[in-house]
Amino acid sequence: MSVPEVMVVEDDHDIRETLREIIEGQGCRVRCAANGREALDLLTSETTLPSLLLVDLMMPVMDGRSFRRAQLEDPRLATIPVVIVTAFRDSLGDVDDLEPLTMLRKPIQLKELVRVIRAHCTDAPDAS
Repeated sequence: MSVPEVMVVEDDHDIRETLREIIEGQGCRVRCAANGREALDLLTSETTLPSLLLVDLMMPVMDGRSFRRAQLEDPRLATIPVVIVTAFRDSLGDVDDLEPLTMLRKPIQLKELVRVIRAHCTDAPDAS
C-alpha cells in the first residue's frame, strides 16, 4: 500500500514544520516548499505527485495565487487538489477562481486540518 503524500507550500519555517509534524502524524509523507516557484520546480521534477497541496496565499518569490494559476495550466499538475491557507479574513470570496477544495484560516485549527487530510488522503489511518 502506498503512503499518501502532502506538499506544504508555506514561507514561514515554523508553520511549515508544524504542519509537517501534524500531517506526518496522520500517516502521510510530507514534502515542503518555501514558495510557489520552489513547489513548481519540485512538482515538475518528480515522477510521483502528492495527493494534496496545502498552499499559503502570501509568499515571496511566487505567491499562492500565481502558483495555483501555473499549476492549473499544467495538465499533469492541474488535477492535484489544493487547500488554500491564509491569514486574511476577507479572502474567502477572492479565491473562488483558484478552485480550491477548501480554505483554512491561520491560525489553522488542528481538527480542521486533520479532517481535510483524512478526507483527501484516503490511505491515511483513522486515528481516534
